[in-house]
Amino acid sequence: MPADFPRLRRSPGPRPGTGIVHLGLGAFFRAHGAIYIAEAMAASGGDWGILGVSLRHPDQRDRLEPQDYAYFAVELGPEGATPRPIEVIEDMRVAPEDPAGVLAAMADPGVRIVSLTVTEKGYCHAPATGRLDRGHPDVLHDLGEPLPRSAPGFLVRALERRRAAGLPPFTVLCCDNLPDNGHLLRGLVLEMAGEIDAGLADWIEAEGAFPCTMVDRIVPATRPENIDWVAELTGCHDAAPVLHEPFRQWVIEDRFVGAARPDLAAVGVQLVREVRPFELMKLRMLNGAHSALAYLGYLAGYETVAEAAGDPAFAAFLRGMWQEEVIPTLAPPEGEDLAAYAETLLTRFTNPAIRHRNWQIAMDGSQKLPQRLLGTIADNLAAGRPSRRLALAVAAWMRYVGGTDEAGQAIDVRDPLAERLRALSDGAADPATRVSALLAMREIFSQALASEPGLRDAVTAAYRALAERGARAAVAEIGT
Repeated sequence: MPADFPRLRRSPGPRPGTGIVHLGLGAFFRAHGAIYIAEAMAASGGDWGILGVSLRHPDQRDRLEPQDYAYFAVELGPEGATPRPIEVIEDMRVAPEDPAGVLAAMADPGVRIVSLTVTEKGYCHAPATGRLDRGHPDVLHDLGEPLPRSAPGFLVRALERRRAAGLPPFTVLCCDNLPDNGHLLRGLVLEMAGEIDAGLADWIEAEGAFPCTMVDRIVPATRPENIDWVAELTGCHDAAPVLHEPFRQWVIEDRFVGAARPDLAAVGVQLVREVRPFELMKLRMLNGAHSALAYLGYLAGYETVAEAAGDPAFAAFLRGMWQEEVIPTLAPPEGEDLAAYAETLLTRFTNPAIRHRNWQIAMDGSQKLPQRLLGTIADNLAAGRPSRRLALAVAAWMRYVGGTDEAGQAIDVRDPLAERLRALSDGAADPATRVSALLAMREIFSQALASEPGLRDAVTAAYRALAERGARAAVAEIGT
């Protein structure tokens, strides 16, 4: 603990009951959804306190428990930082330590929503098909054992307990960046439930609710030096602060079991009939650009998004990608101007106060590419439009997962398929062979997309440009 600073403590006073269990209590949810929920209770009341669950490690619990789960959310604007104490987390569990306790909490009658931010890989699905990965060890375990390991497994077994107790199901609120995230998760839960008990699957299908959502806020990883800085800023030591940009957006389909939810509309959440147009806008324009910038920026030697986006060549690249390759694939959501949205994104990307590391965004690319880049490319191919910039982004990912940067230094590739990706890359003698080998990975590239000559040729040409001239030169050339 930094010297001379007392530990952050929760303020005294009455506390709400727990109405939400959140799986995957990481920085993003604590800087986004948790703040909205705290504000909704302040505005309109209700017992919507949050029980956090870590599905893997105790680290987050161990940081938050000594300060009674209070933490600072620090807004990082171009003109300075604004800290704010958040006191909406009521308790926390670590699933591997006590899976039965987690299930009991999810089955409690007071819990009406179970929300999730477990990242793409946490759903144990095959991104190319949207179905359960039947070879995943956690799926195999959860289909045969009553105490689960995976997020879908906990949902199914908790819903099983509620049905047995004569309780209504909870609303399942997915807050991860996945296309049609509620529909996807509903399919995974029904698929697993059907393998365990067909009657359970029928009950979930008839009574459950899985609204789709779209979430948006840039939340850079908290680094050790940030903890000391927050202590200086606030006068309290917080072992788990979160940092975030000023912008935020949360769009939710207004479909909850028994209409039970916090008064989210009172605090700016957009409650809509259909999220997909908003979600697709964000996935393709923001998340797609983030991934493109992460791989190309990392290879070009930029540590952060702001550094890369601040390069005029990269800014021109992004504008061209949005205008010529992404926006033509989108139907504008009601009230949204896509060209203006693109300019807002560039302003957000270049915020110097946000140190969002390209390496962090580059994690788990095998899970992210289908949603962020490949769907856009497929739509352009179907319409006869080129995707030169998107192809360069895919090529940059292929070069990145090879594990060596342009200076010959090792890249710490974090991806569930990292070993296979590296082996395929190492086994290829030239760009064309490497591109073909990686396009053959069906977990990432569908057969239909991988067999398109237009994609193969464009990515191969882009990979050659990266190998011969480097990322920044390739970006600059394609922007002219």
